[in-house]
Amino acid sequence: KDTSRGRSWGLLVTAGVGGTLVALYAVVTPFVTPALRKVCLPFVPATSTQIQNVLRMLENRSGSVVDIGSGDGRIVIAAAKMGFKAVGYELNPWLVWYSRYRAWRDGVHHNTRFYISDLWKVSFTHYTNVVVFGVPQMMPQLEKKLEEELECNARIIACRFPFPCWIPDHTTGEGIDTVWAYDMKHYRGYETKRLEISPETKS
Repeated sequence: KDTSRGRSWGLLVTAGVGGTLVALYAVVTPFVTPALRKVCLPFVPATSTQIQNVLRMLENRSGSVVDIGSGDGRIVIAAAKMGFKAVGYELNPWLVWYSRYRAWRDGVHHNTRFYISDLWKVSFTHYTNVVVFGVPQMMPQLEKKLEEELECNARIIACRFPFPCWIPDHTTGEGIDTVWAYDMKHYRGYETKRLEISPETKS
């Protein structure tokens, strides 16, 4: 009896440890490996300096904020704490659920939304502030997508890598913490045009 009881206990312990390891693997793996995307976007958390630089670019701005590839939600949560209605789009479901938990923990869940979605299948038309943590391979195509979808009052804030064709209106930080801000009014034909003054005709 003691032997069979010991075997049963051993099986339970083994099953428990095995289940725990499987669960841990399921949770941790999405944080350190990229989900399937059109362009590979590994999860690299924003530094505190990057977050502060992004928030600096959001000062005196109005409207909503969207973070493309929101990771663990830290940019969205920081924007919500500034008073913005903030949204994050992330393909990795584990990161999305973790972001929702962090927003609830920090008391800003009423001002945040996190969606499991591929950025290429989302329209950003109604957002006025767009934050992007991208990689060089995706920036040309994303540049074209945002130019087609955003209104003239929108601002795009790029972190780590700038857009290839646009000239930034504002830049702050250095190295990996550099942040570039682009105002769409300069890329949608809404820029202020200089009045051409024709020379007066002499009488």
